Amino acid sequence: MKTLSLTLTIAMGLAAAPAAIAAVAPPPVEAFFENPAFSGALISPDGKYLAAKIGAKGKRNMLAVVDLATKKAQIVAHFSDTDIGNVQWVNAQRLLFDTADREAAQGDADYAPGLYAVDCDGGRFKQLASRMGEGLKKSSAQRDMLPWHTAMLPQTGPQDSDWVYVNDQAVDNRGIIEHVRLLRVNTVTGRTQSVERPGDVQFWLLDQEGRPRLASMIDKDEVSIKVRDNESAPWRNLATFKAFGLTHGVMRPVAFGGGDTLYVEAQHGADKRSIYRVDLASGKMDEQPLITLEGYDFTGRLVVRDGKLAGVHYLQDGEGTQWFDPALQALQADIDKTLPQTVNMLELPADAKASNVLVRAFSDVRPTSYYVYDRSAKTLSKVGDTYPAIDPELMGHQEQVRIKARDGMELPVMLTLPAQKAAQKLPMVVLVHGGPYLRGTRWAWNPEVQFLASRGYAVLQPEFRGSAGYGQRLLVAGWQQWGLTMQDDIADATKWAIAKGYADPKRICIAGASYGGYATLMGLVNNPELYRCGVEWAGVTDINLLFSGHWMYRDDSSVTYRRYGMPVMIGDPEKDAARFKATSPVEQADRIRQPLLMAHGGADMRVPLVHGLKMRDAVQRNNKQVEWIEYAQEGHGWYLPSSRIDFWNRVETFLQRNIGKE
Repeated sequence: MKTLSLTLTIAMGLAAAPAAIAAVAPPPVEAFFENPAFSGALISPDGKYLAAKIGAKGKRNMLAVVDLATKKAQIVAHFSDTDIGNVQWVNAQRLLFDTADREAAQGDADYAPGLYAVDCDGGRFKQLASRMGEGLKKSSAQRDMLPWHTAMLPQTGPQDSDWVYVNDQAVDNRGIIEHVRLLRVNTVTGRTQSVERPGDVQFWLLDQEGRPRLASMIDKDEVSIKVRDNESAPWRNLATFKAFGLTHGVMRPVAFGGGDTLYVEAQHGADKRSIYRVDLASGKMDEQPLITLEGYDFTGRLVVRDGKLAGVHYLQDGEGTQWFDPALQALQADIDKTLPQTVNMLELPADAKASNVLVRAFSDVRPTSYYVYDRSAKTLSKVGDTYPAIDPELMGHQEQVRIKARDGMELPVMLTLPAQKAAQKLPMVVLVHGGPYLRGTRWAWNPEVQFLASRGYAVLQPEFRGSAGYGQRLLVAGWQQWGLTMQDDIADATKWAIAKGYADPKRICIAGASYGGYATLMGLVNNPELYRCGVEWAGVTDINLLFSGHWMYRDDSSVTYRRYGMPVMIGDPEKDAARFKATSPVEQADRIRQPLLMAHGGADMRVPLVHGLKMRDAVQRNNKQVEWIEYAQEGHGWYLPSSRIDFWNRVETFLQRNIGKE
């Protein structure tokens, strides 16, 4: 098997991979929480080149291109003050990218991502959008660029010219995107063309020929989806439905097929979302779904080639692929035979005749690695590892199980058990996801989960009611249930782990961020008999503050969500005042007597710092076992490796002190 030694070929003084770790010692905290040295790859439309983001500790992420015929690589873009961010192929010879400063926390960010283009040999470098804000002094060259709020479109377009589509975002004074204007940009000259829009669009979708033919908008609490037959045809309405609450006719456009075929996610009277085909000529949806995932809402990506549905990448307990094209099905089988210990997701070049295919390989114990498979030679070449210091033998295996809550509701739960430990009477961390109305888990290597498992802890991740991805019944059951049945589900999952013998009932800690931080605090309040300690970061502590905000802090909740979404899913501050008080941790702080580790970011605009400060002061009146951490420039979570490493070192010490010893 060939191996592409990408970092060695470039010879830019990058750090060597760490030496093998002794079997008895877990990887250090840095191995889990440093920025990945290799953070992704993209194959060119003709399959002849590979674009990759590479870096090392103390060095900025650079954009490299590998010629897959010669195996030679070169750096085509790098900056001294920022890192390469998102990357797309414009065509077989040209790349589009923006930047993301990995050394600046949210409170320190001075520049926008910008927008750039470059050829795969490093030629014809062009800055297309400014990184400077509107109020700052600009040079004449910067005045000729697109504004700082120009962003890459998630879709790549036709990839057959120097033109791409980009989003021109209308941003309010809090940084919230109100709507987006679509522009067509020549990546060589910078010339732009505006696309007619049917209103204040939030989402655009290109068809298989790369033409913008669908636009989605929201006005107050109503979503409308507009389509057009071609670029000169007028926009017409396809669907209108309520944005929040239980409503009929909801559809989420996923991809165009050939001609007038549109694929959408919809429930269509069922509990779970599936993929349906919509005929744009008639506007009608098929009665029967095209793709259904048993036990899950559809989440994934369709692969359309030559106007036909060739396959689907989907998410059940973990990711998987189903190919409808026999040749692609055989290709998948060949690669799976070569890489039997991983899930292998194929990224196909636009050219169906291209020989090379990109492979993203991972498992629950193996972080993502990238390979190139040559279909002609039937050889597999390794491109890079995201976390090379991780030893799979020291990682914990995961399993999603379904349990019953006290009222009979089925709850998915992800259980990770540490390697080289008897799977009984273990110290356990109940790790609660944020959101809360989103999916929290998937079968894959996760740095936070595996760090805890490597230190000998079982990790339990309950998908409590309100979690998305498992059907409408589970999701809706969590509306207006903060601190109530949502919290009961977490306790019931904990009791299940005790009853099964996985957890030592005297050594369980509850932990989580954002809503997970809220649930951590309420777990200590509601179930002191279950949880010996708690770790919360960026957690909500006062439900009323989510609605009212605070005069000292900005928050990034949209006006639409605050006005129409939060009352449906969380409650009404006036009508539900008594419930908000009873289920706000800050109001129940005197009931928390267990050891508590709290961490918040000073620049957090999702859950402003005041949440943490109020809670810390309230708990400390009756509890001296409170450890407080404030990362002054961090936002909603830890962006900087130094913050992540410091935080998880503290978590390790805290857990060892409270539940690590029998």
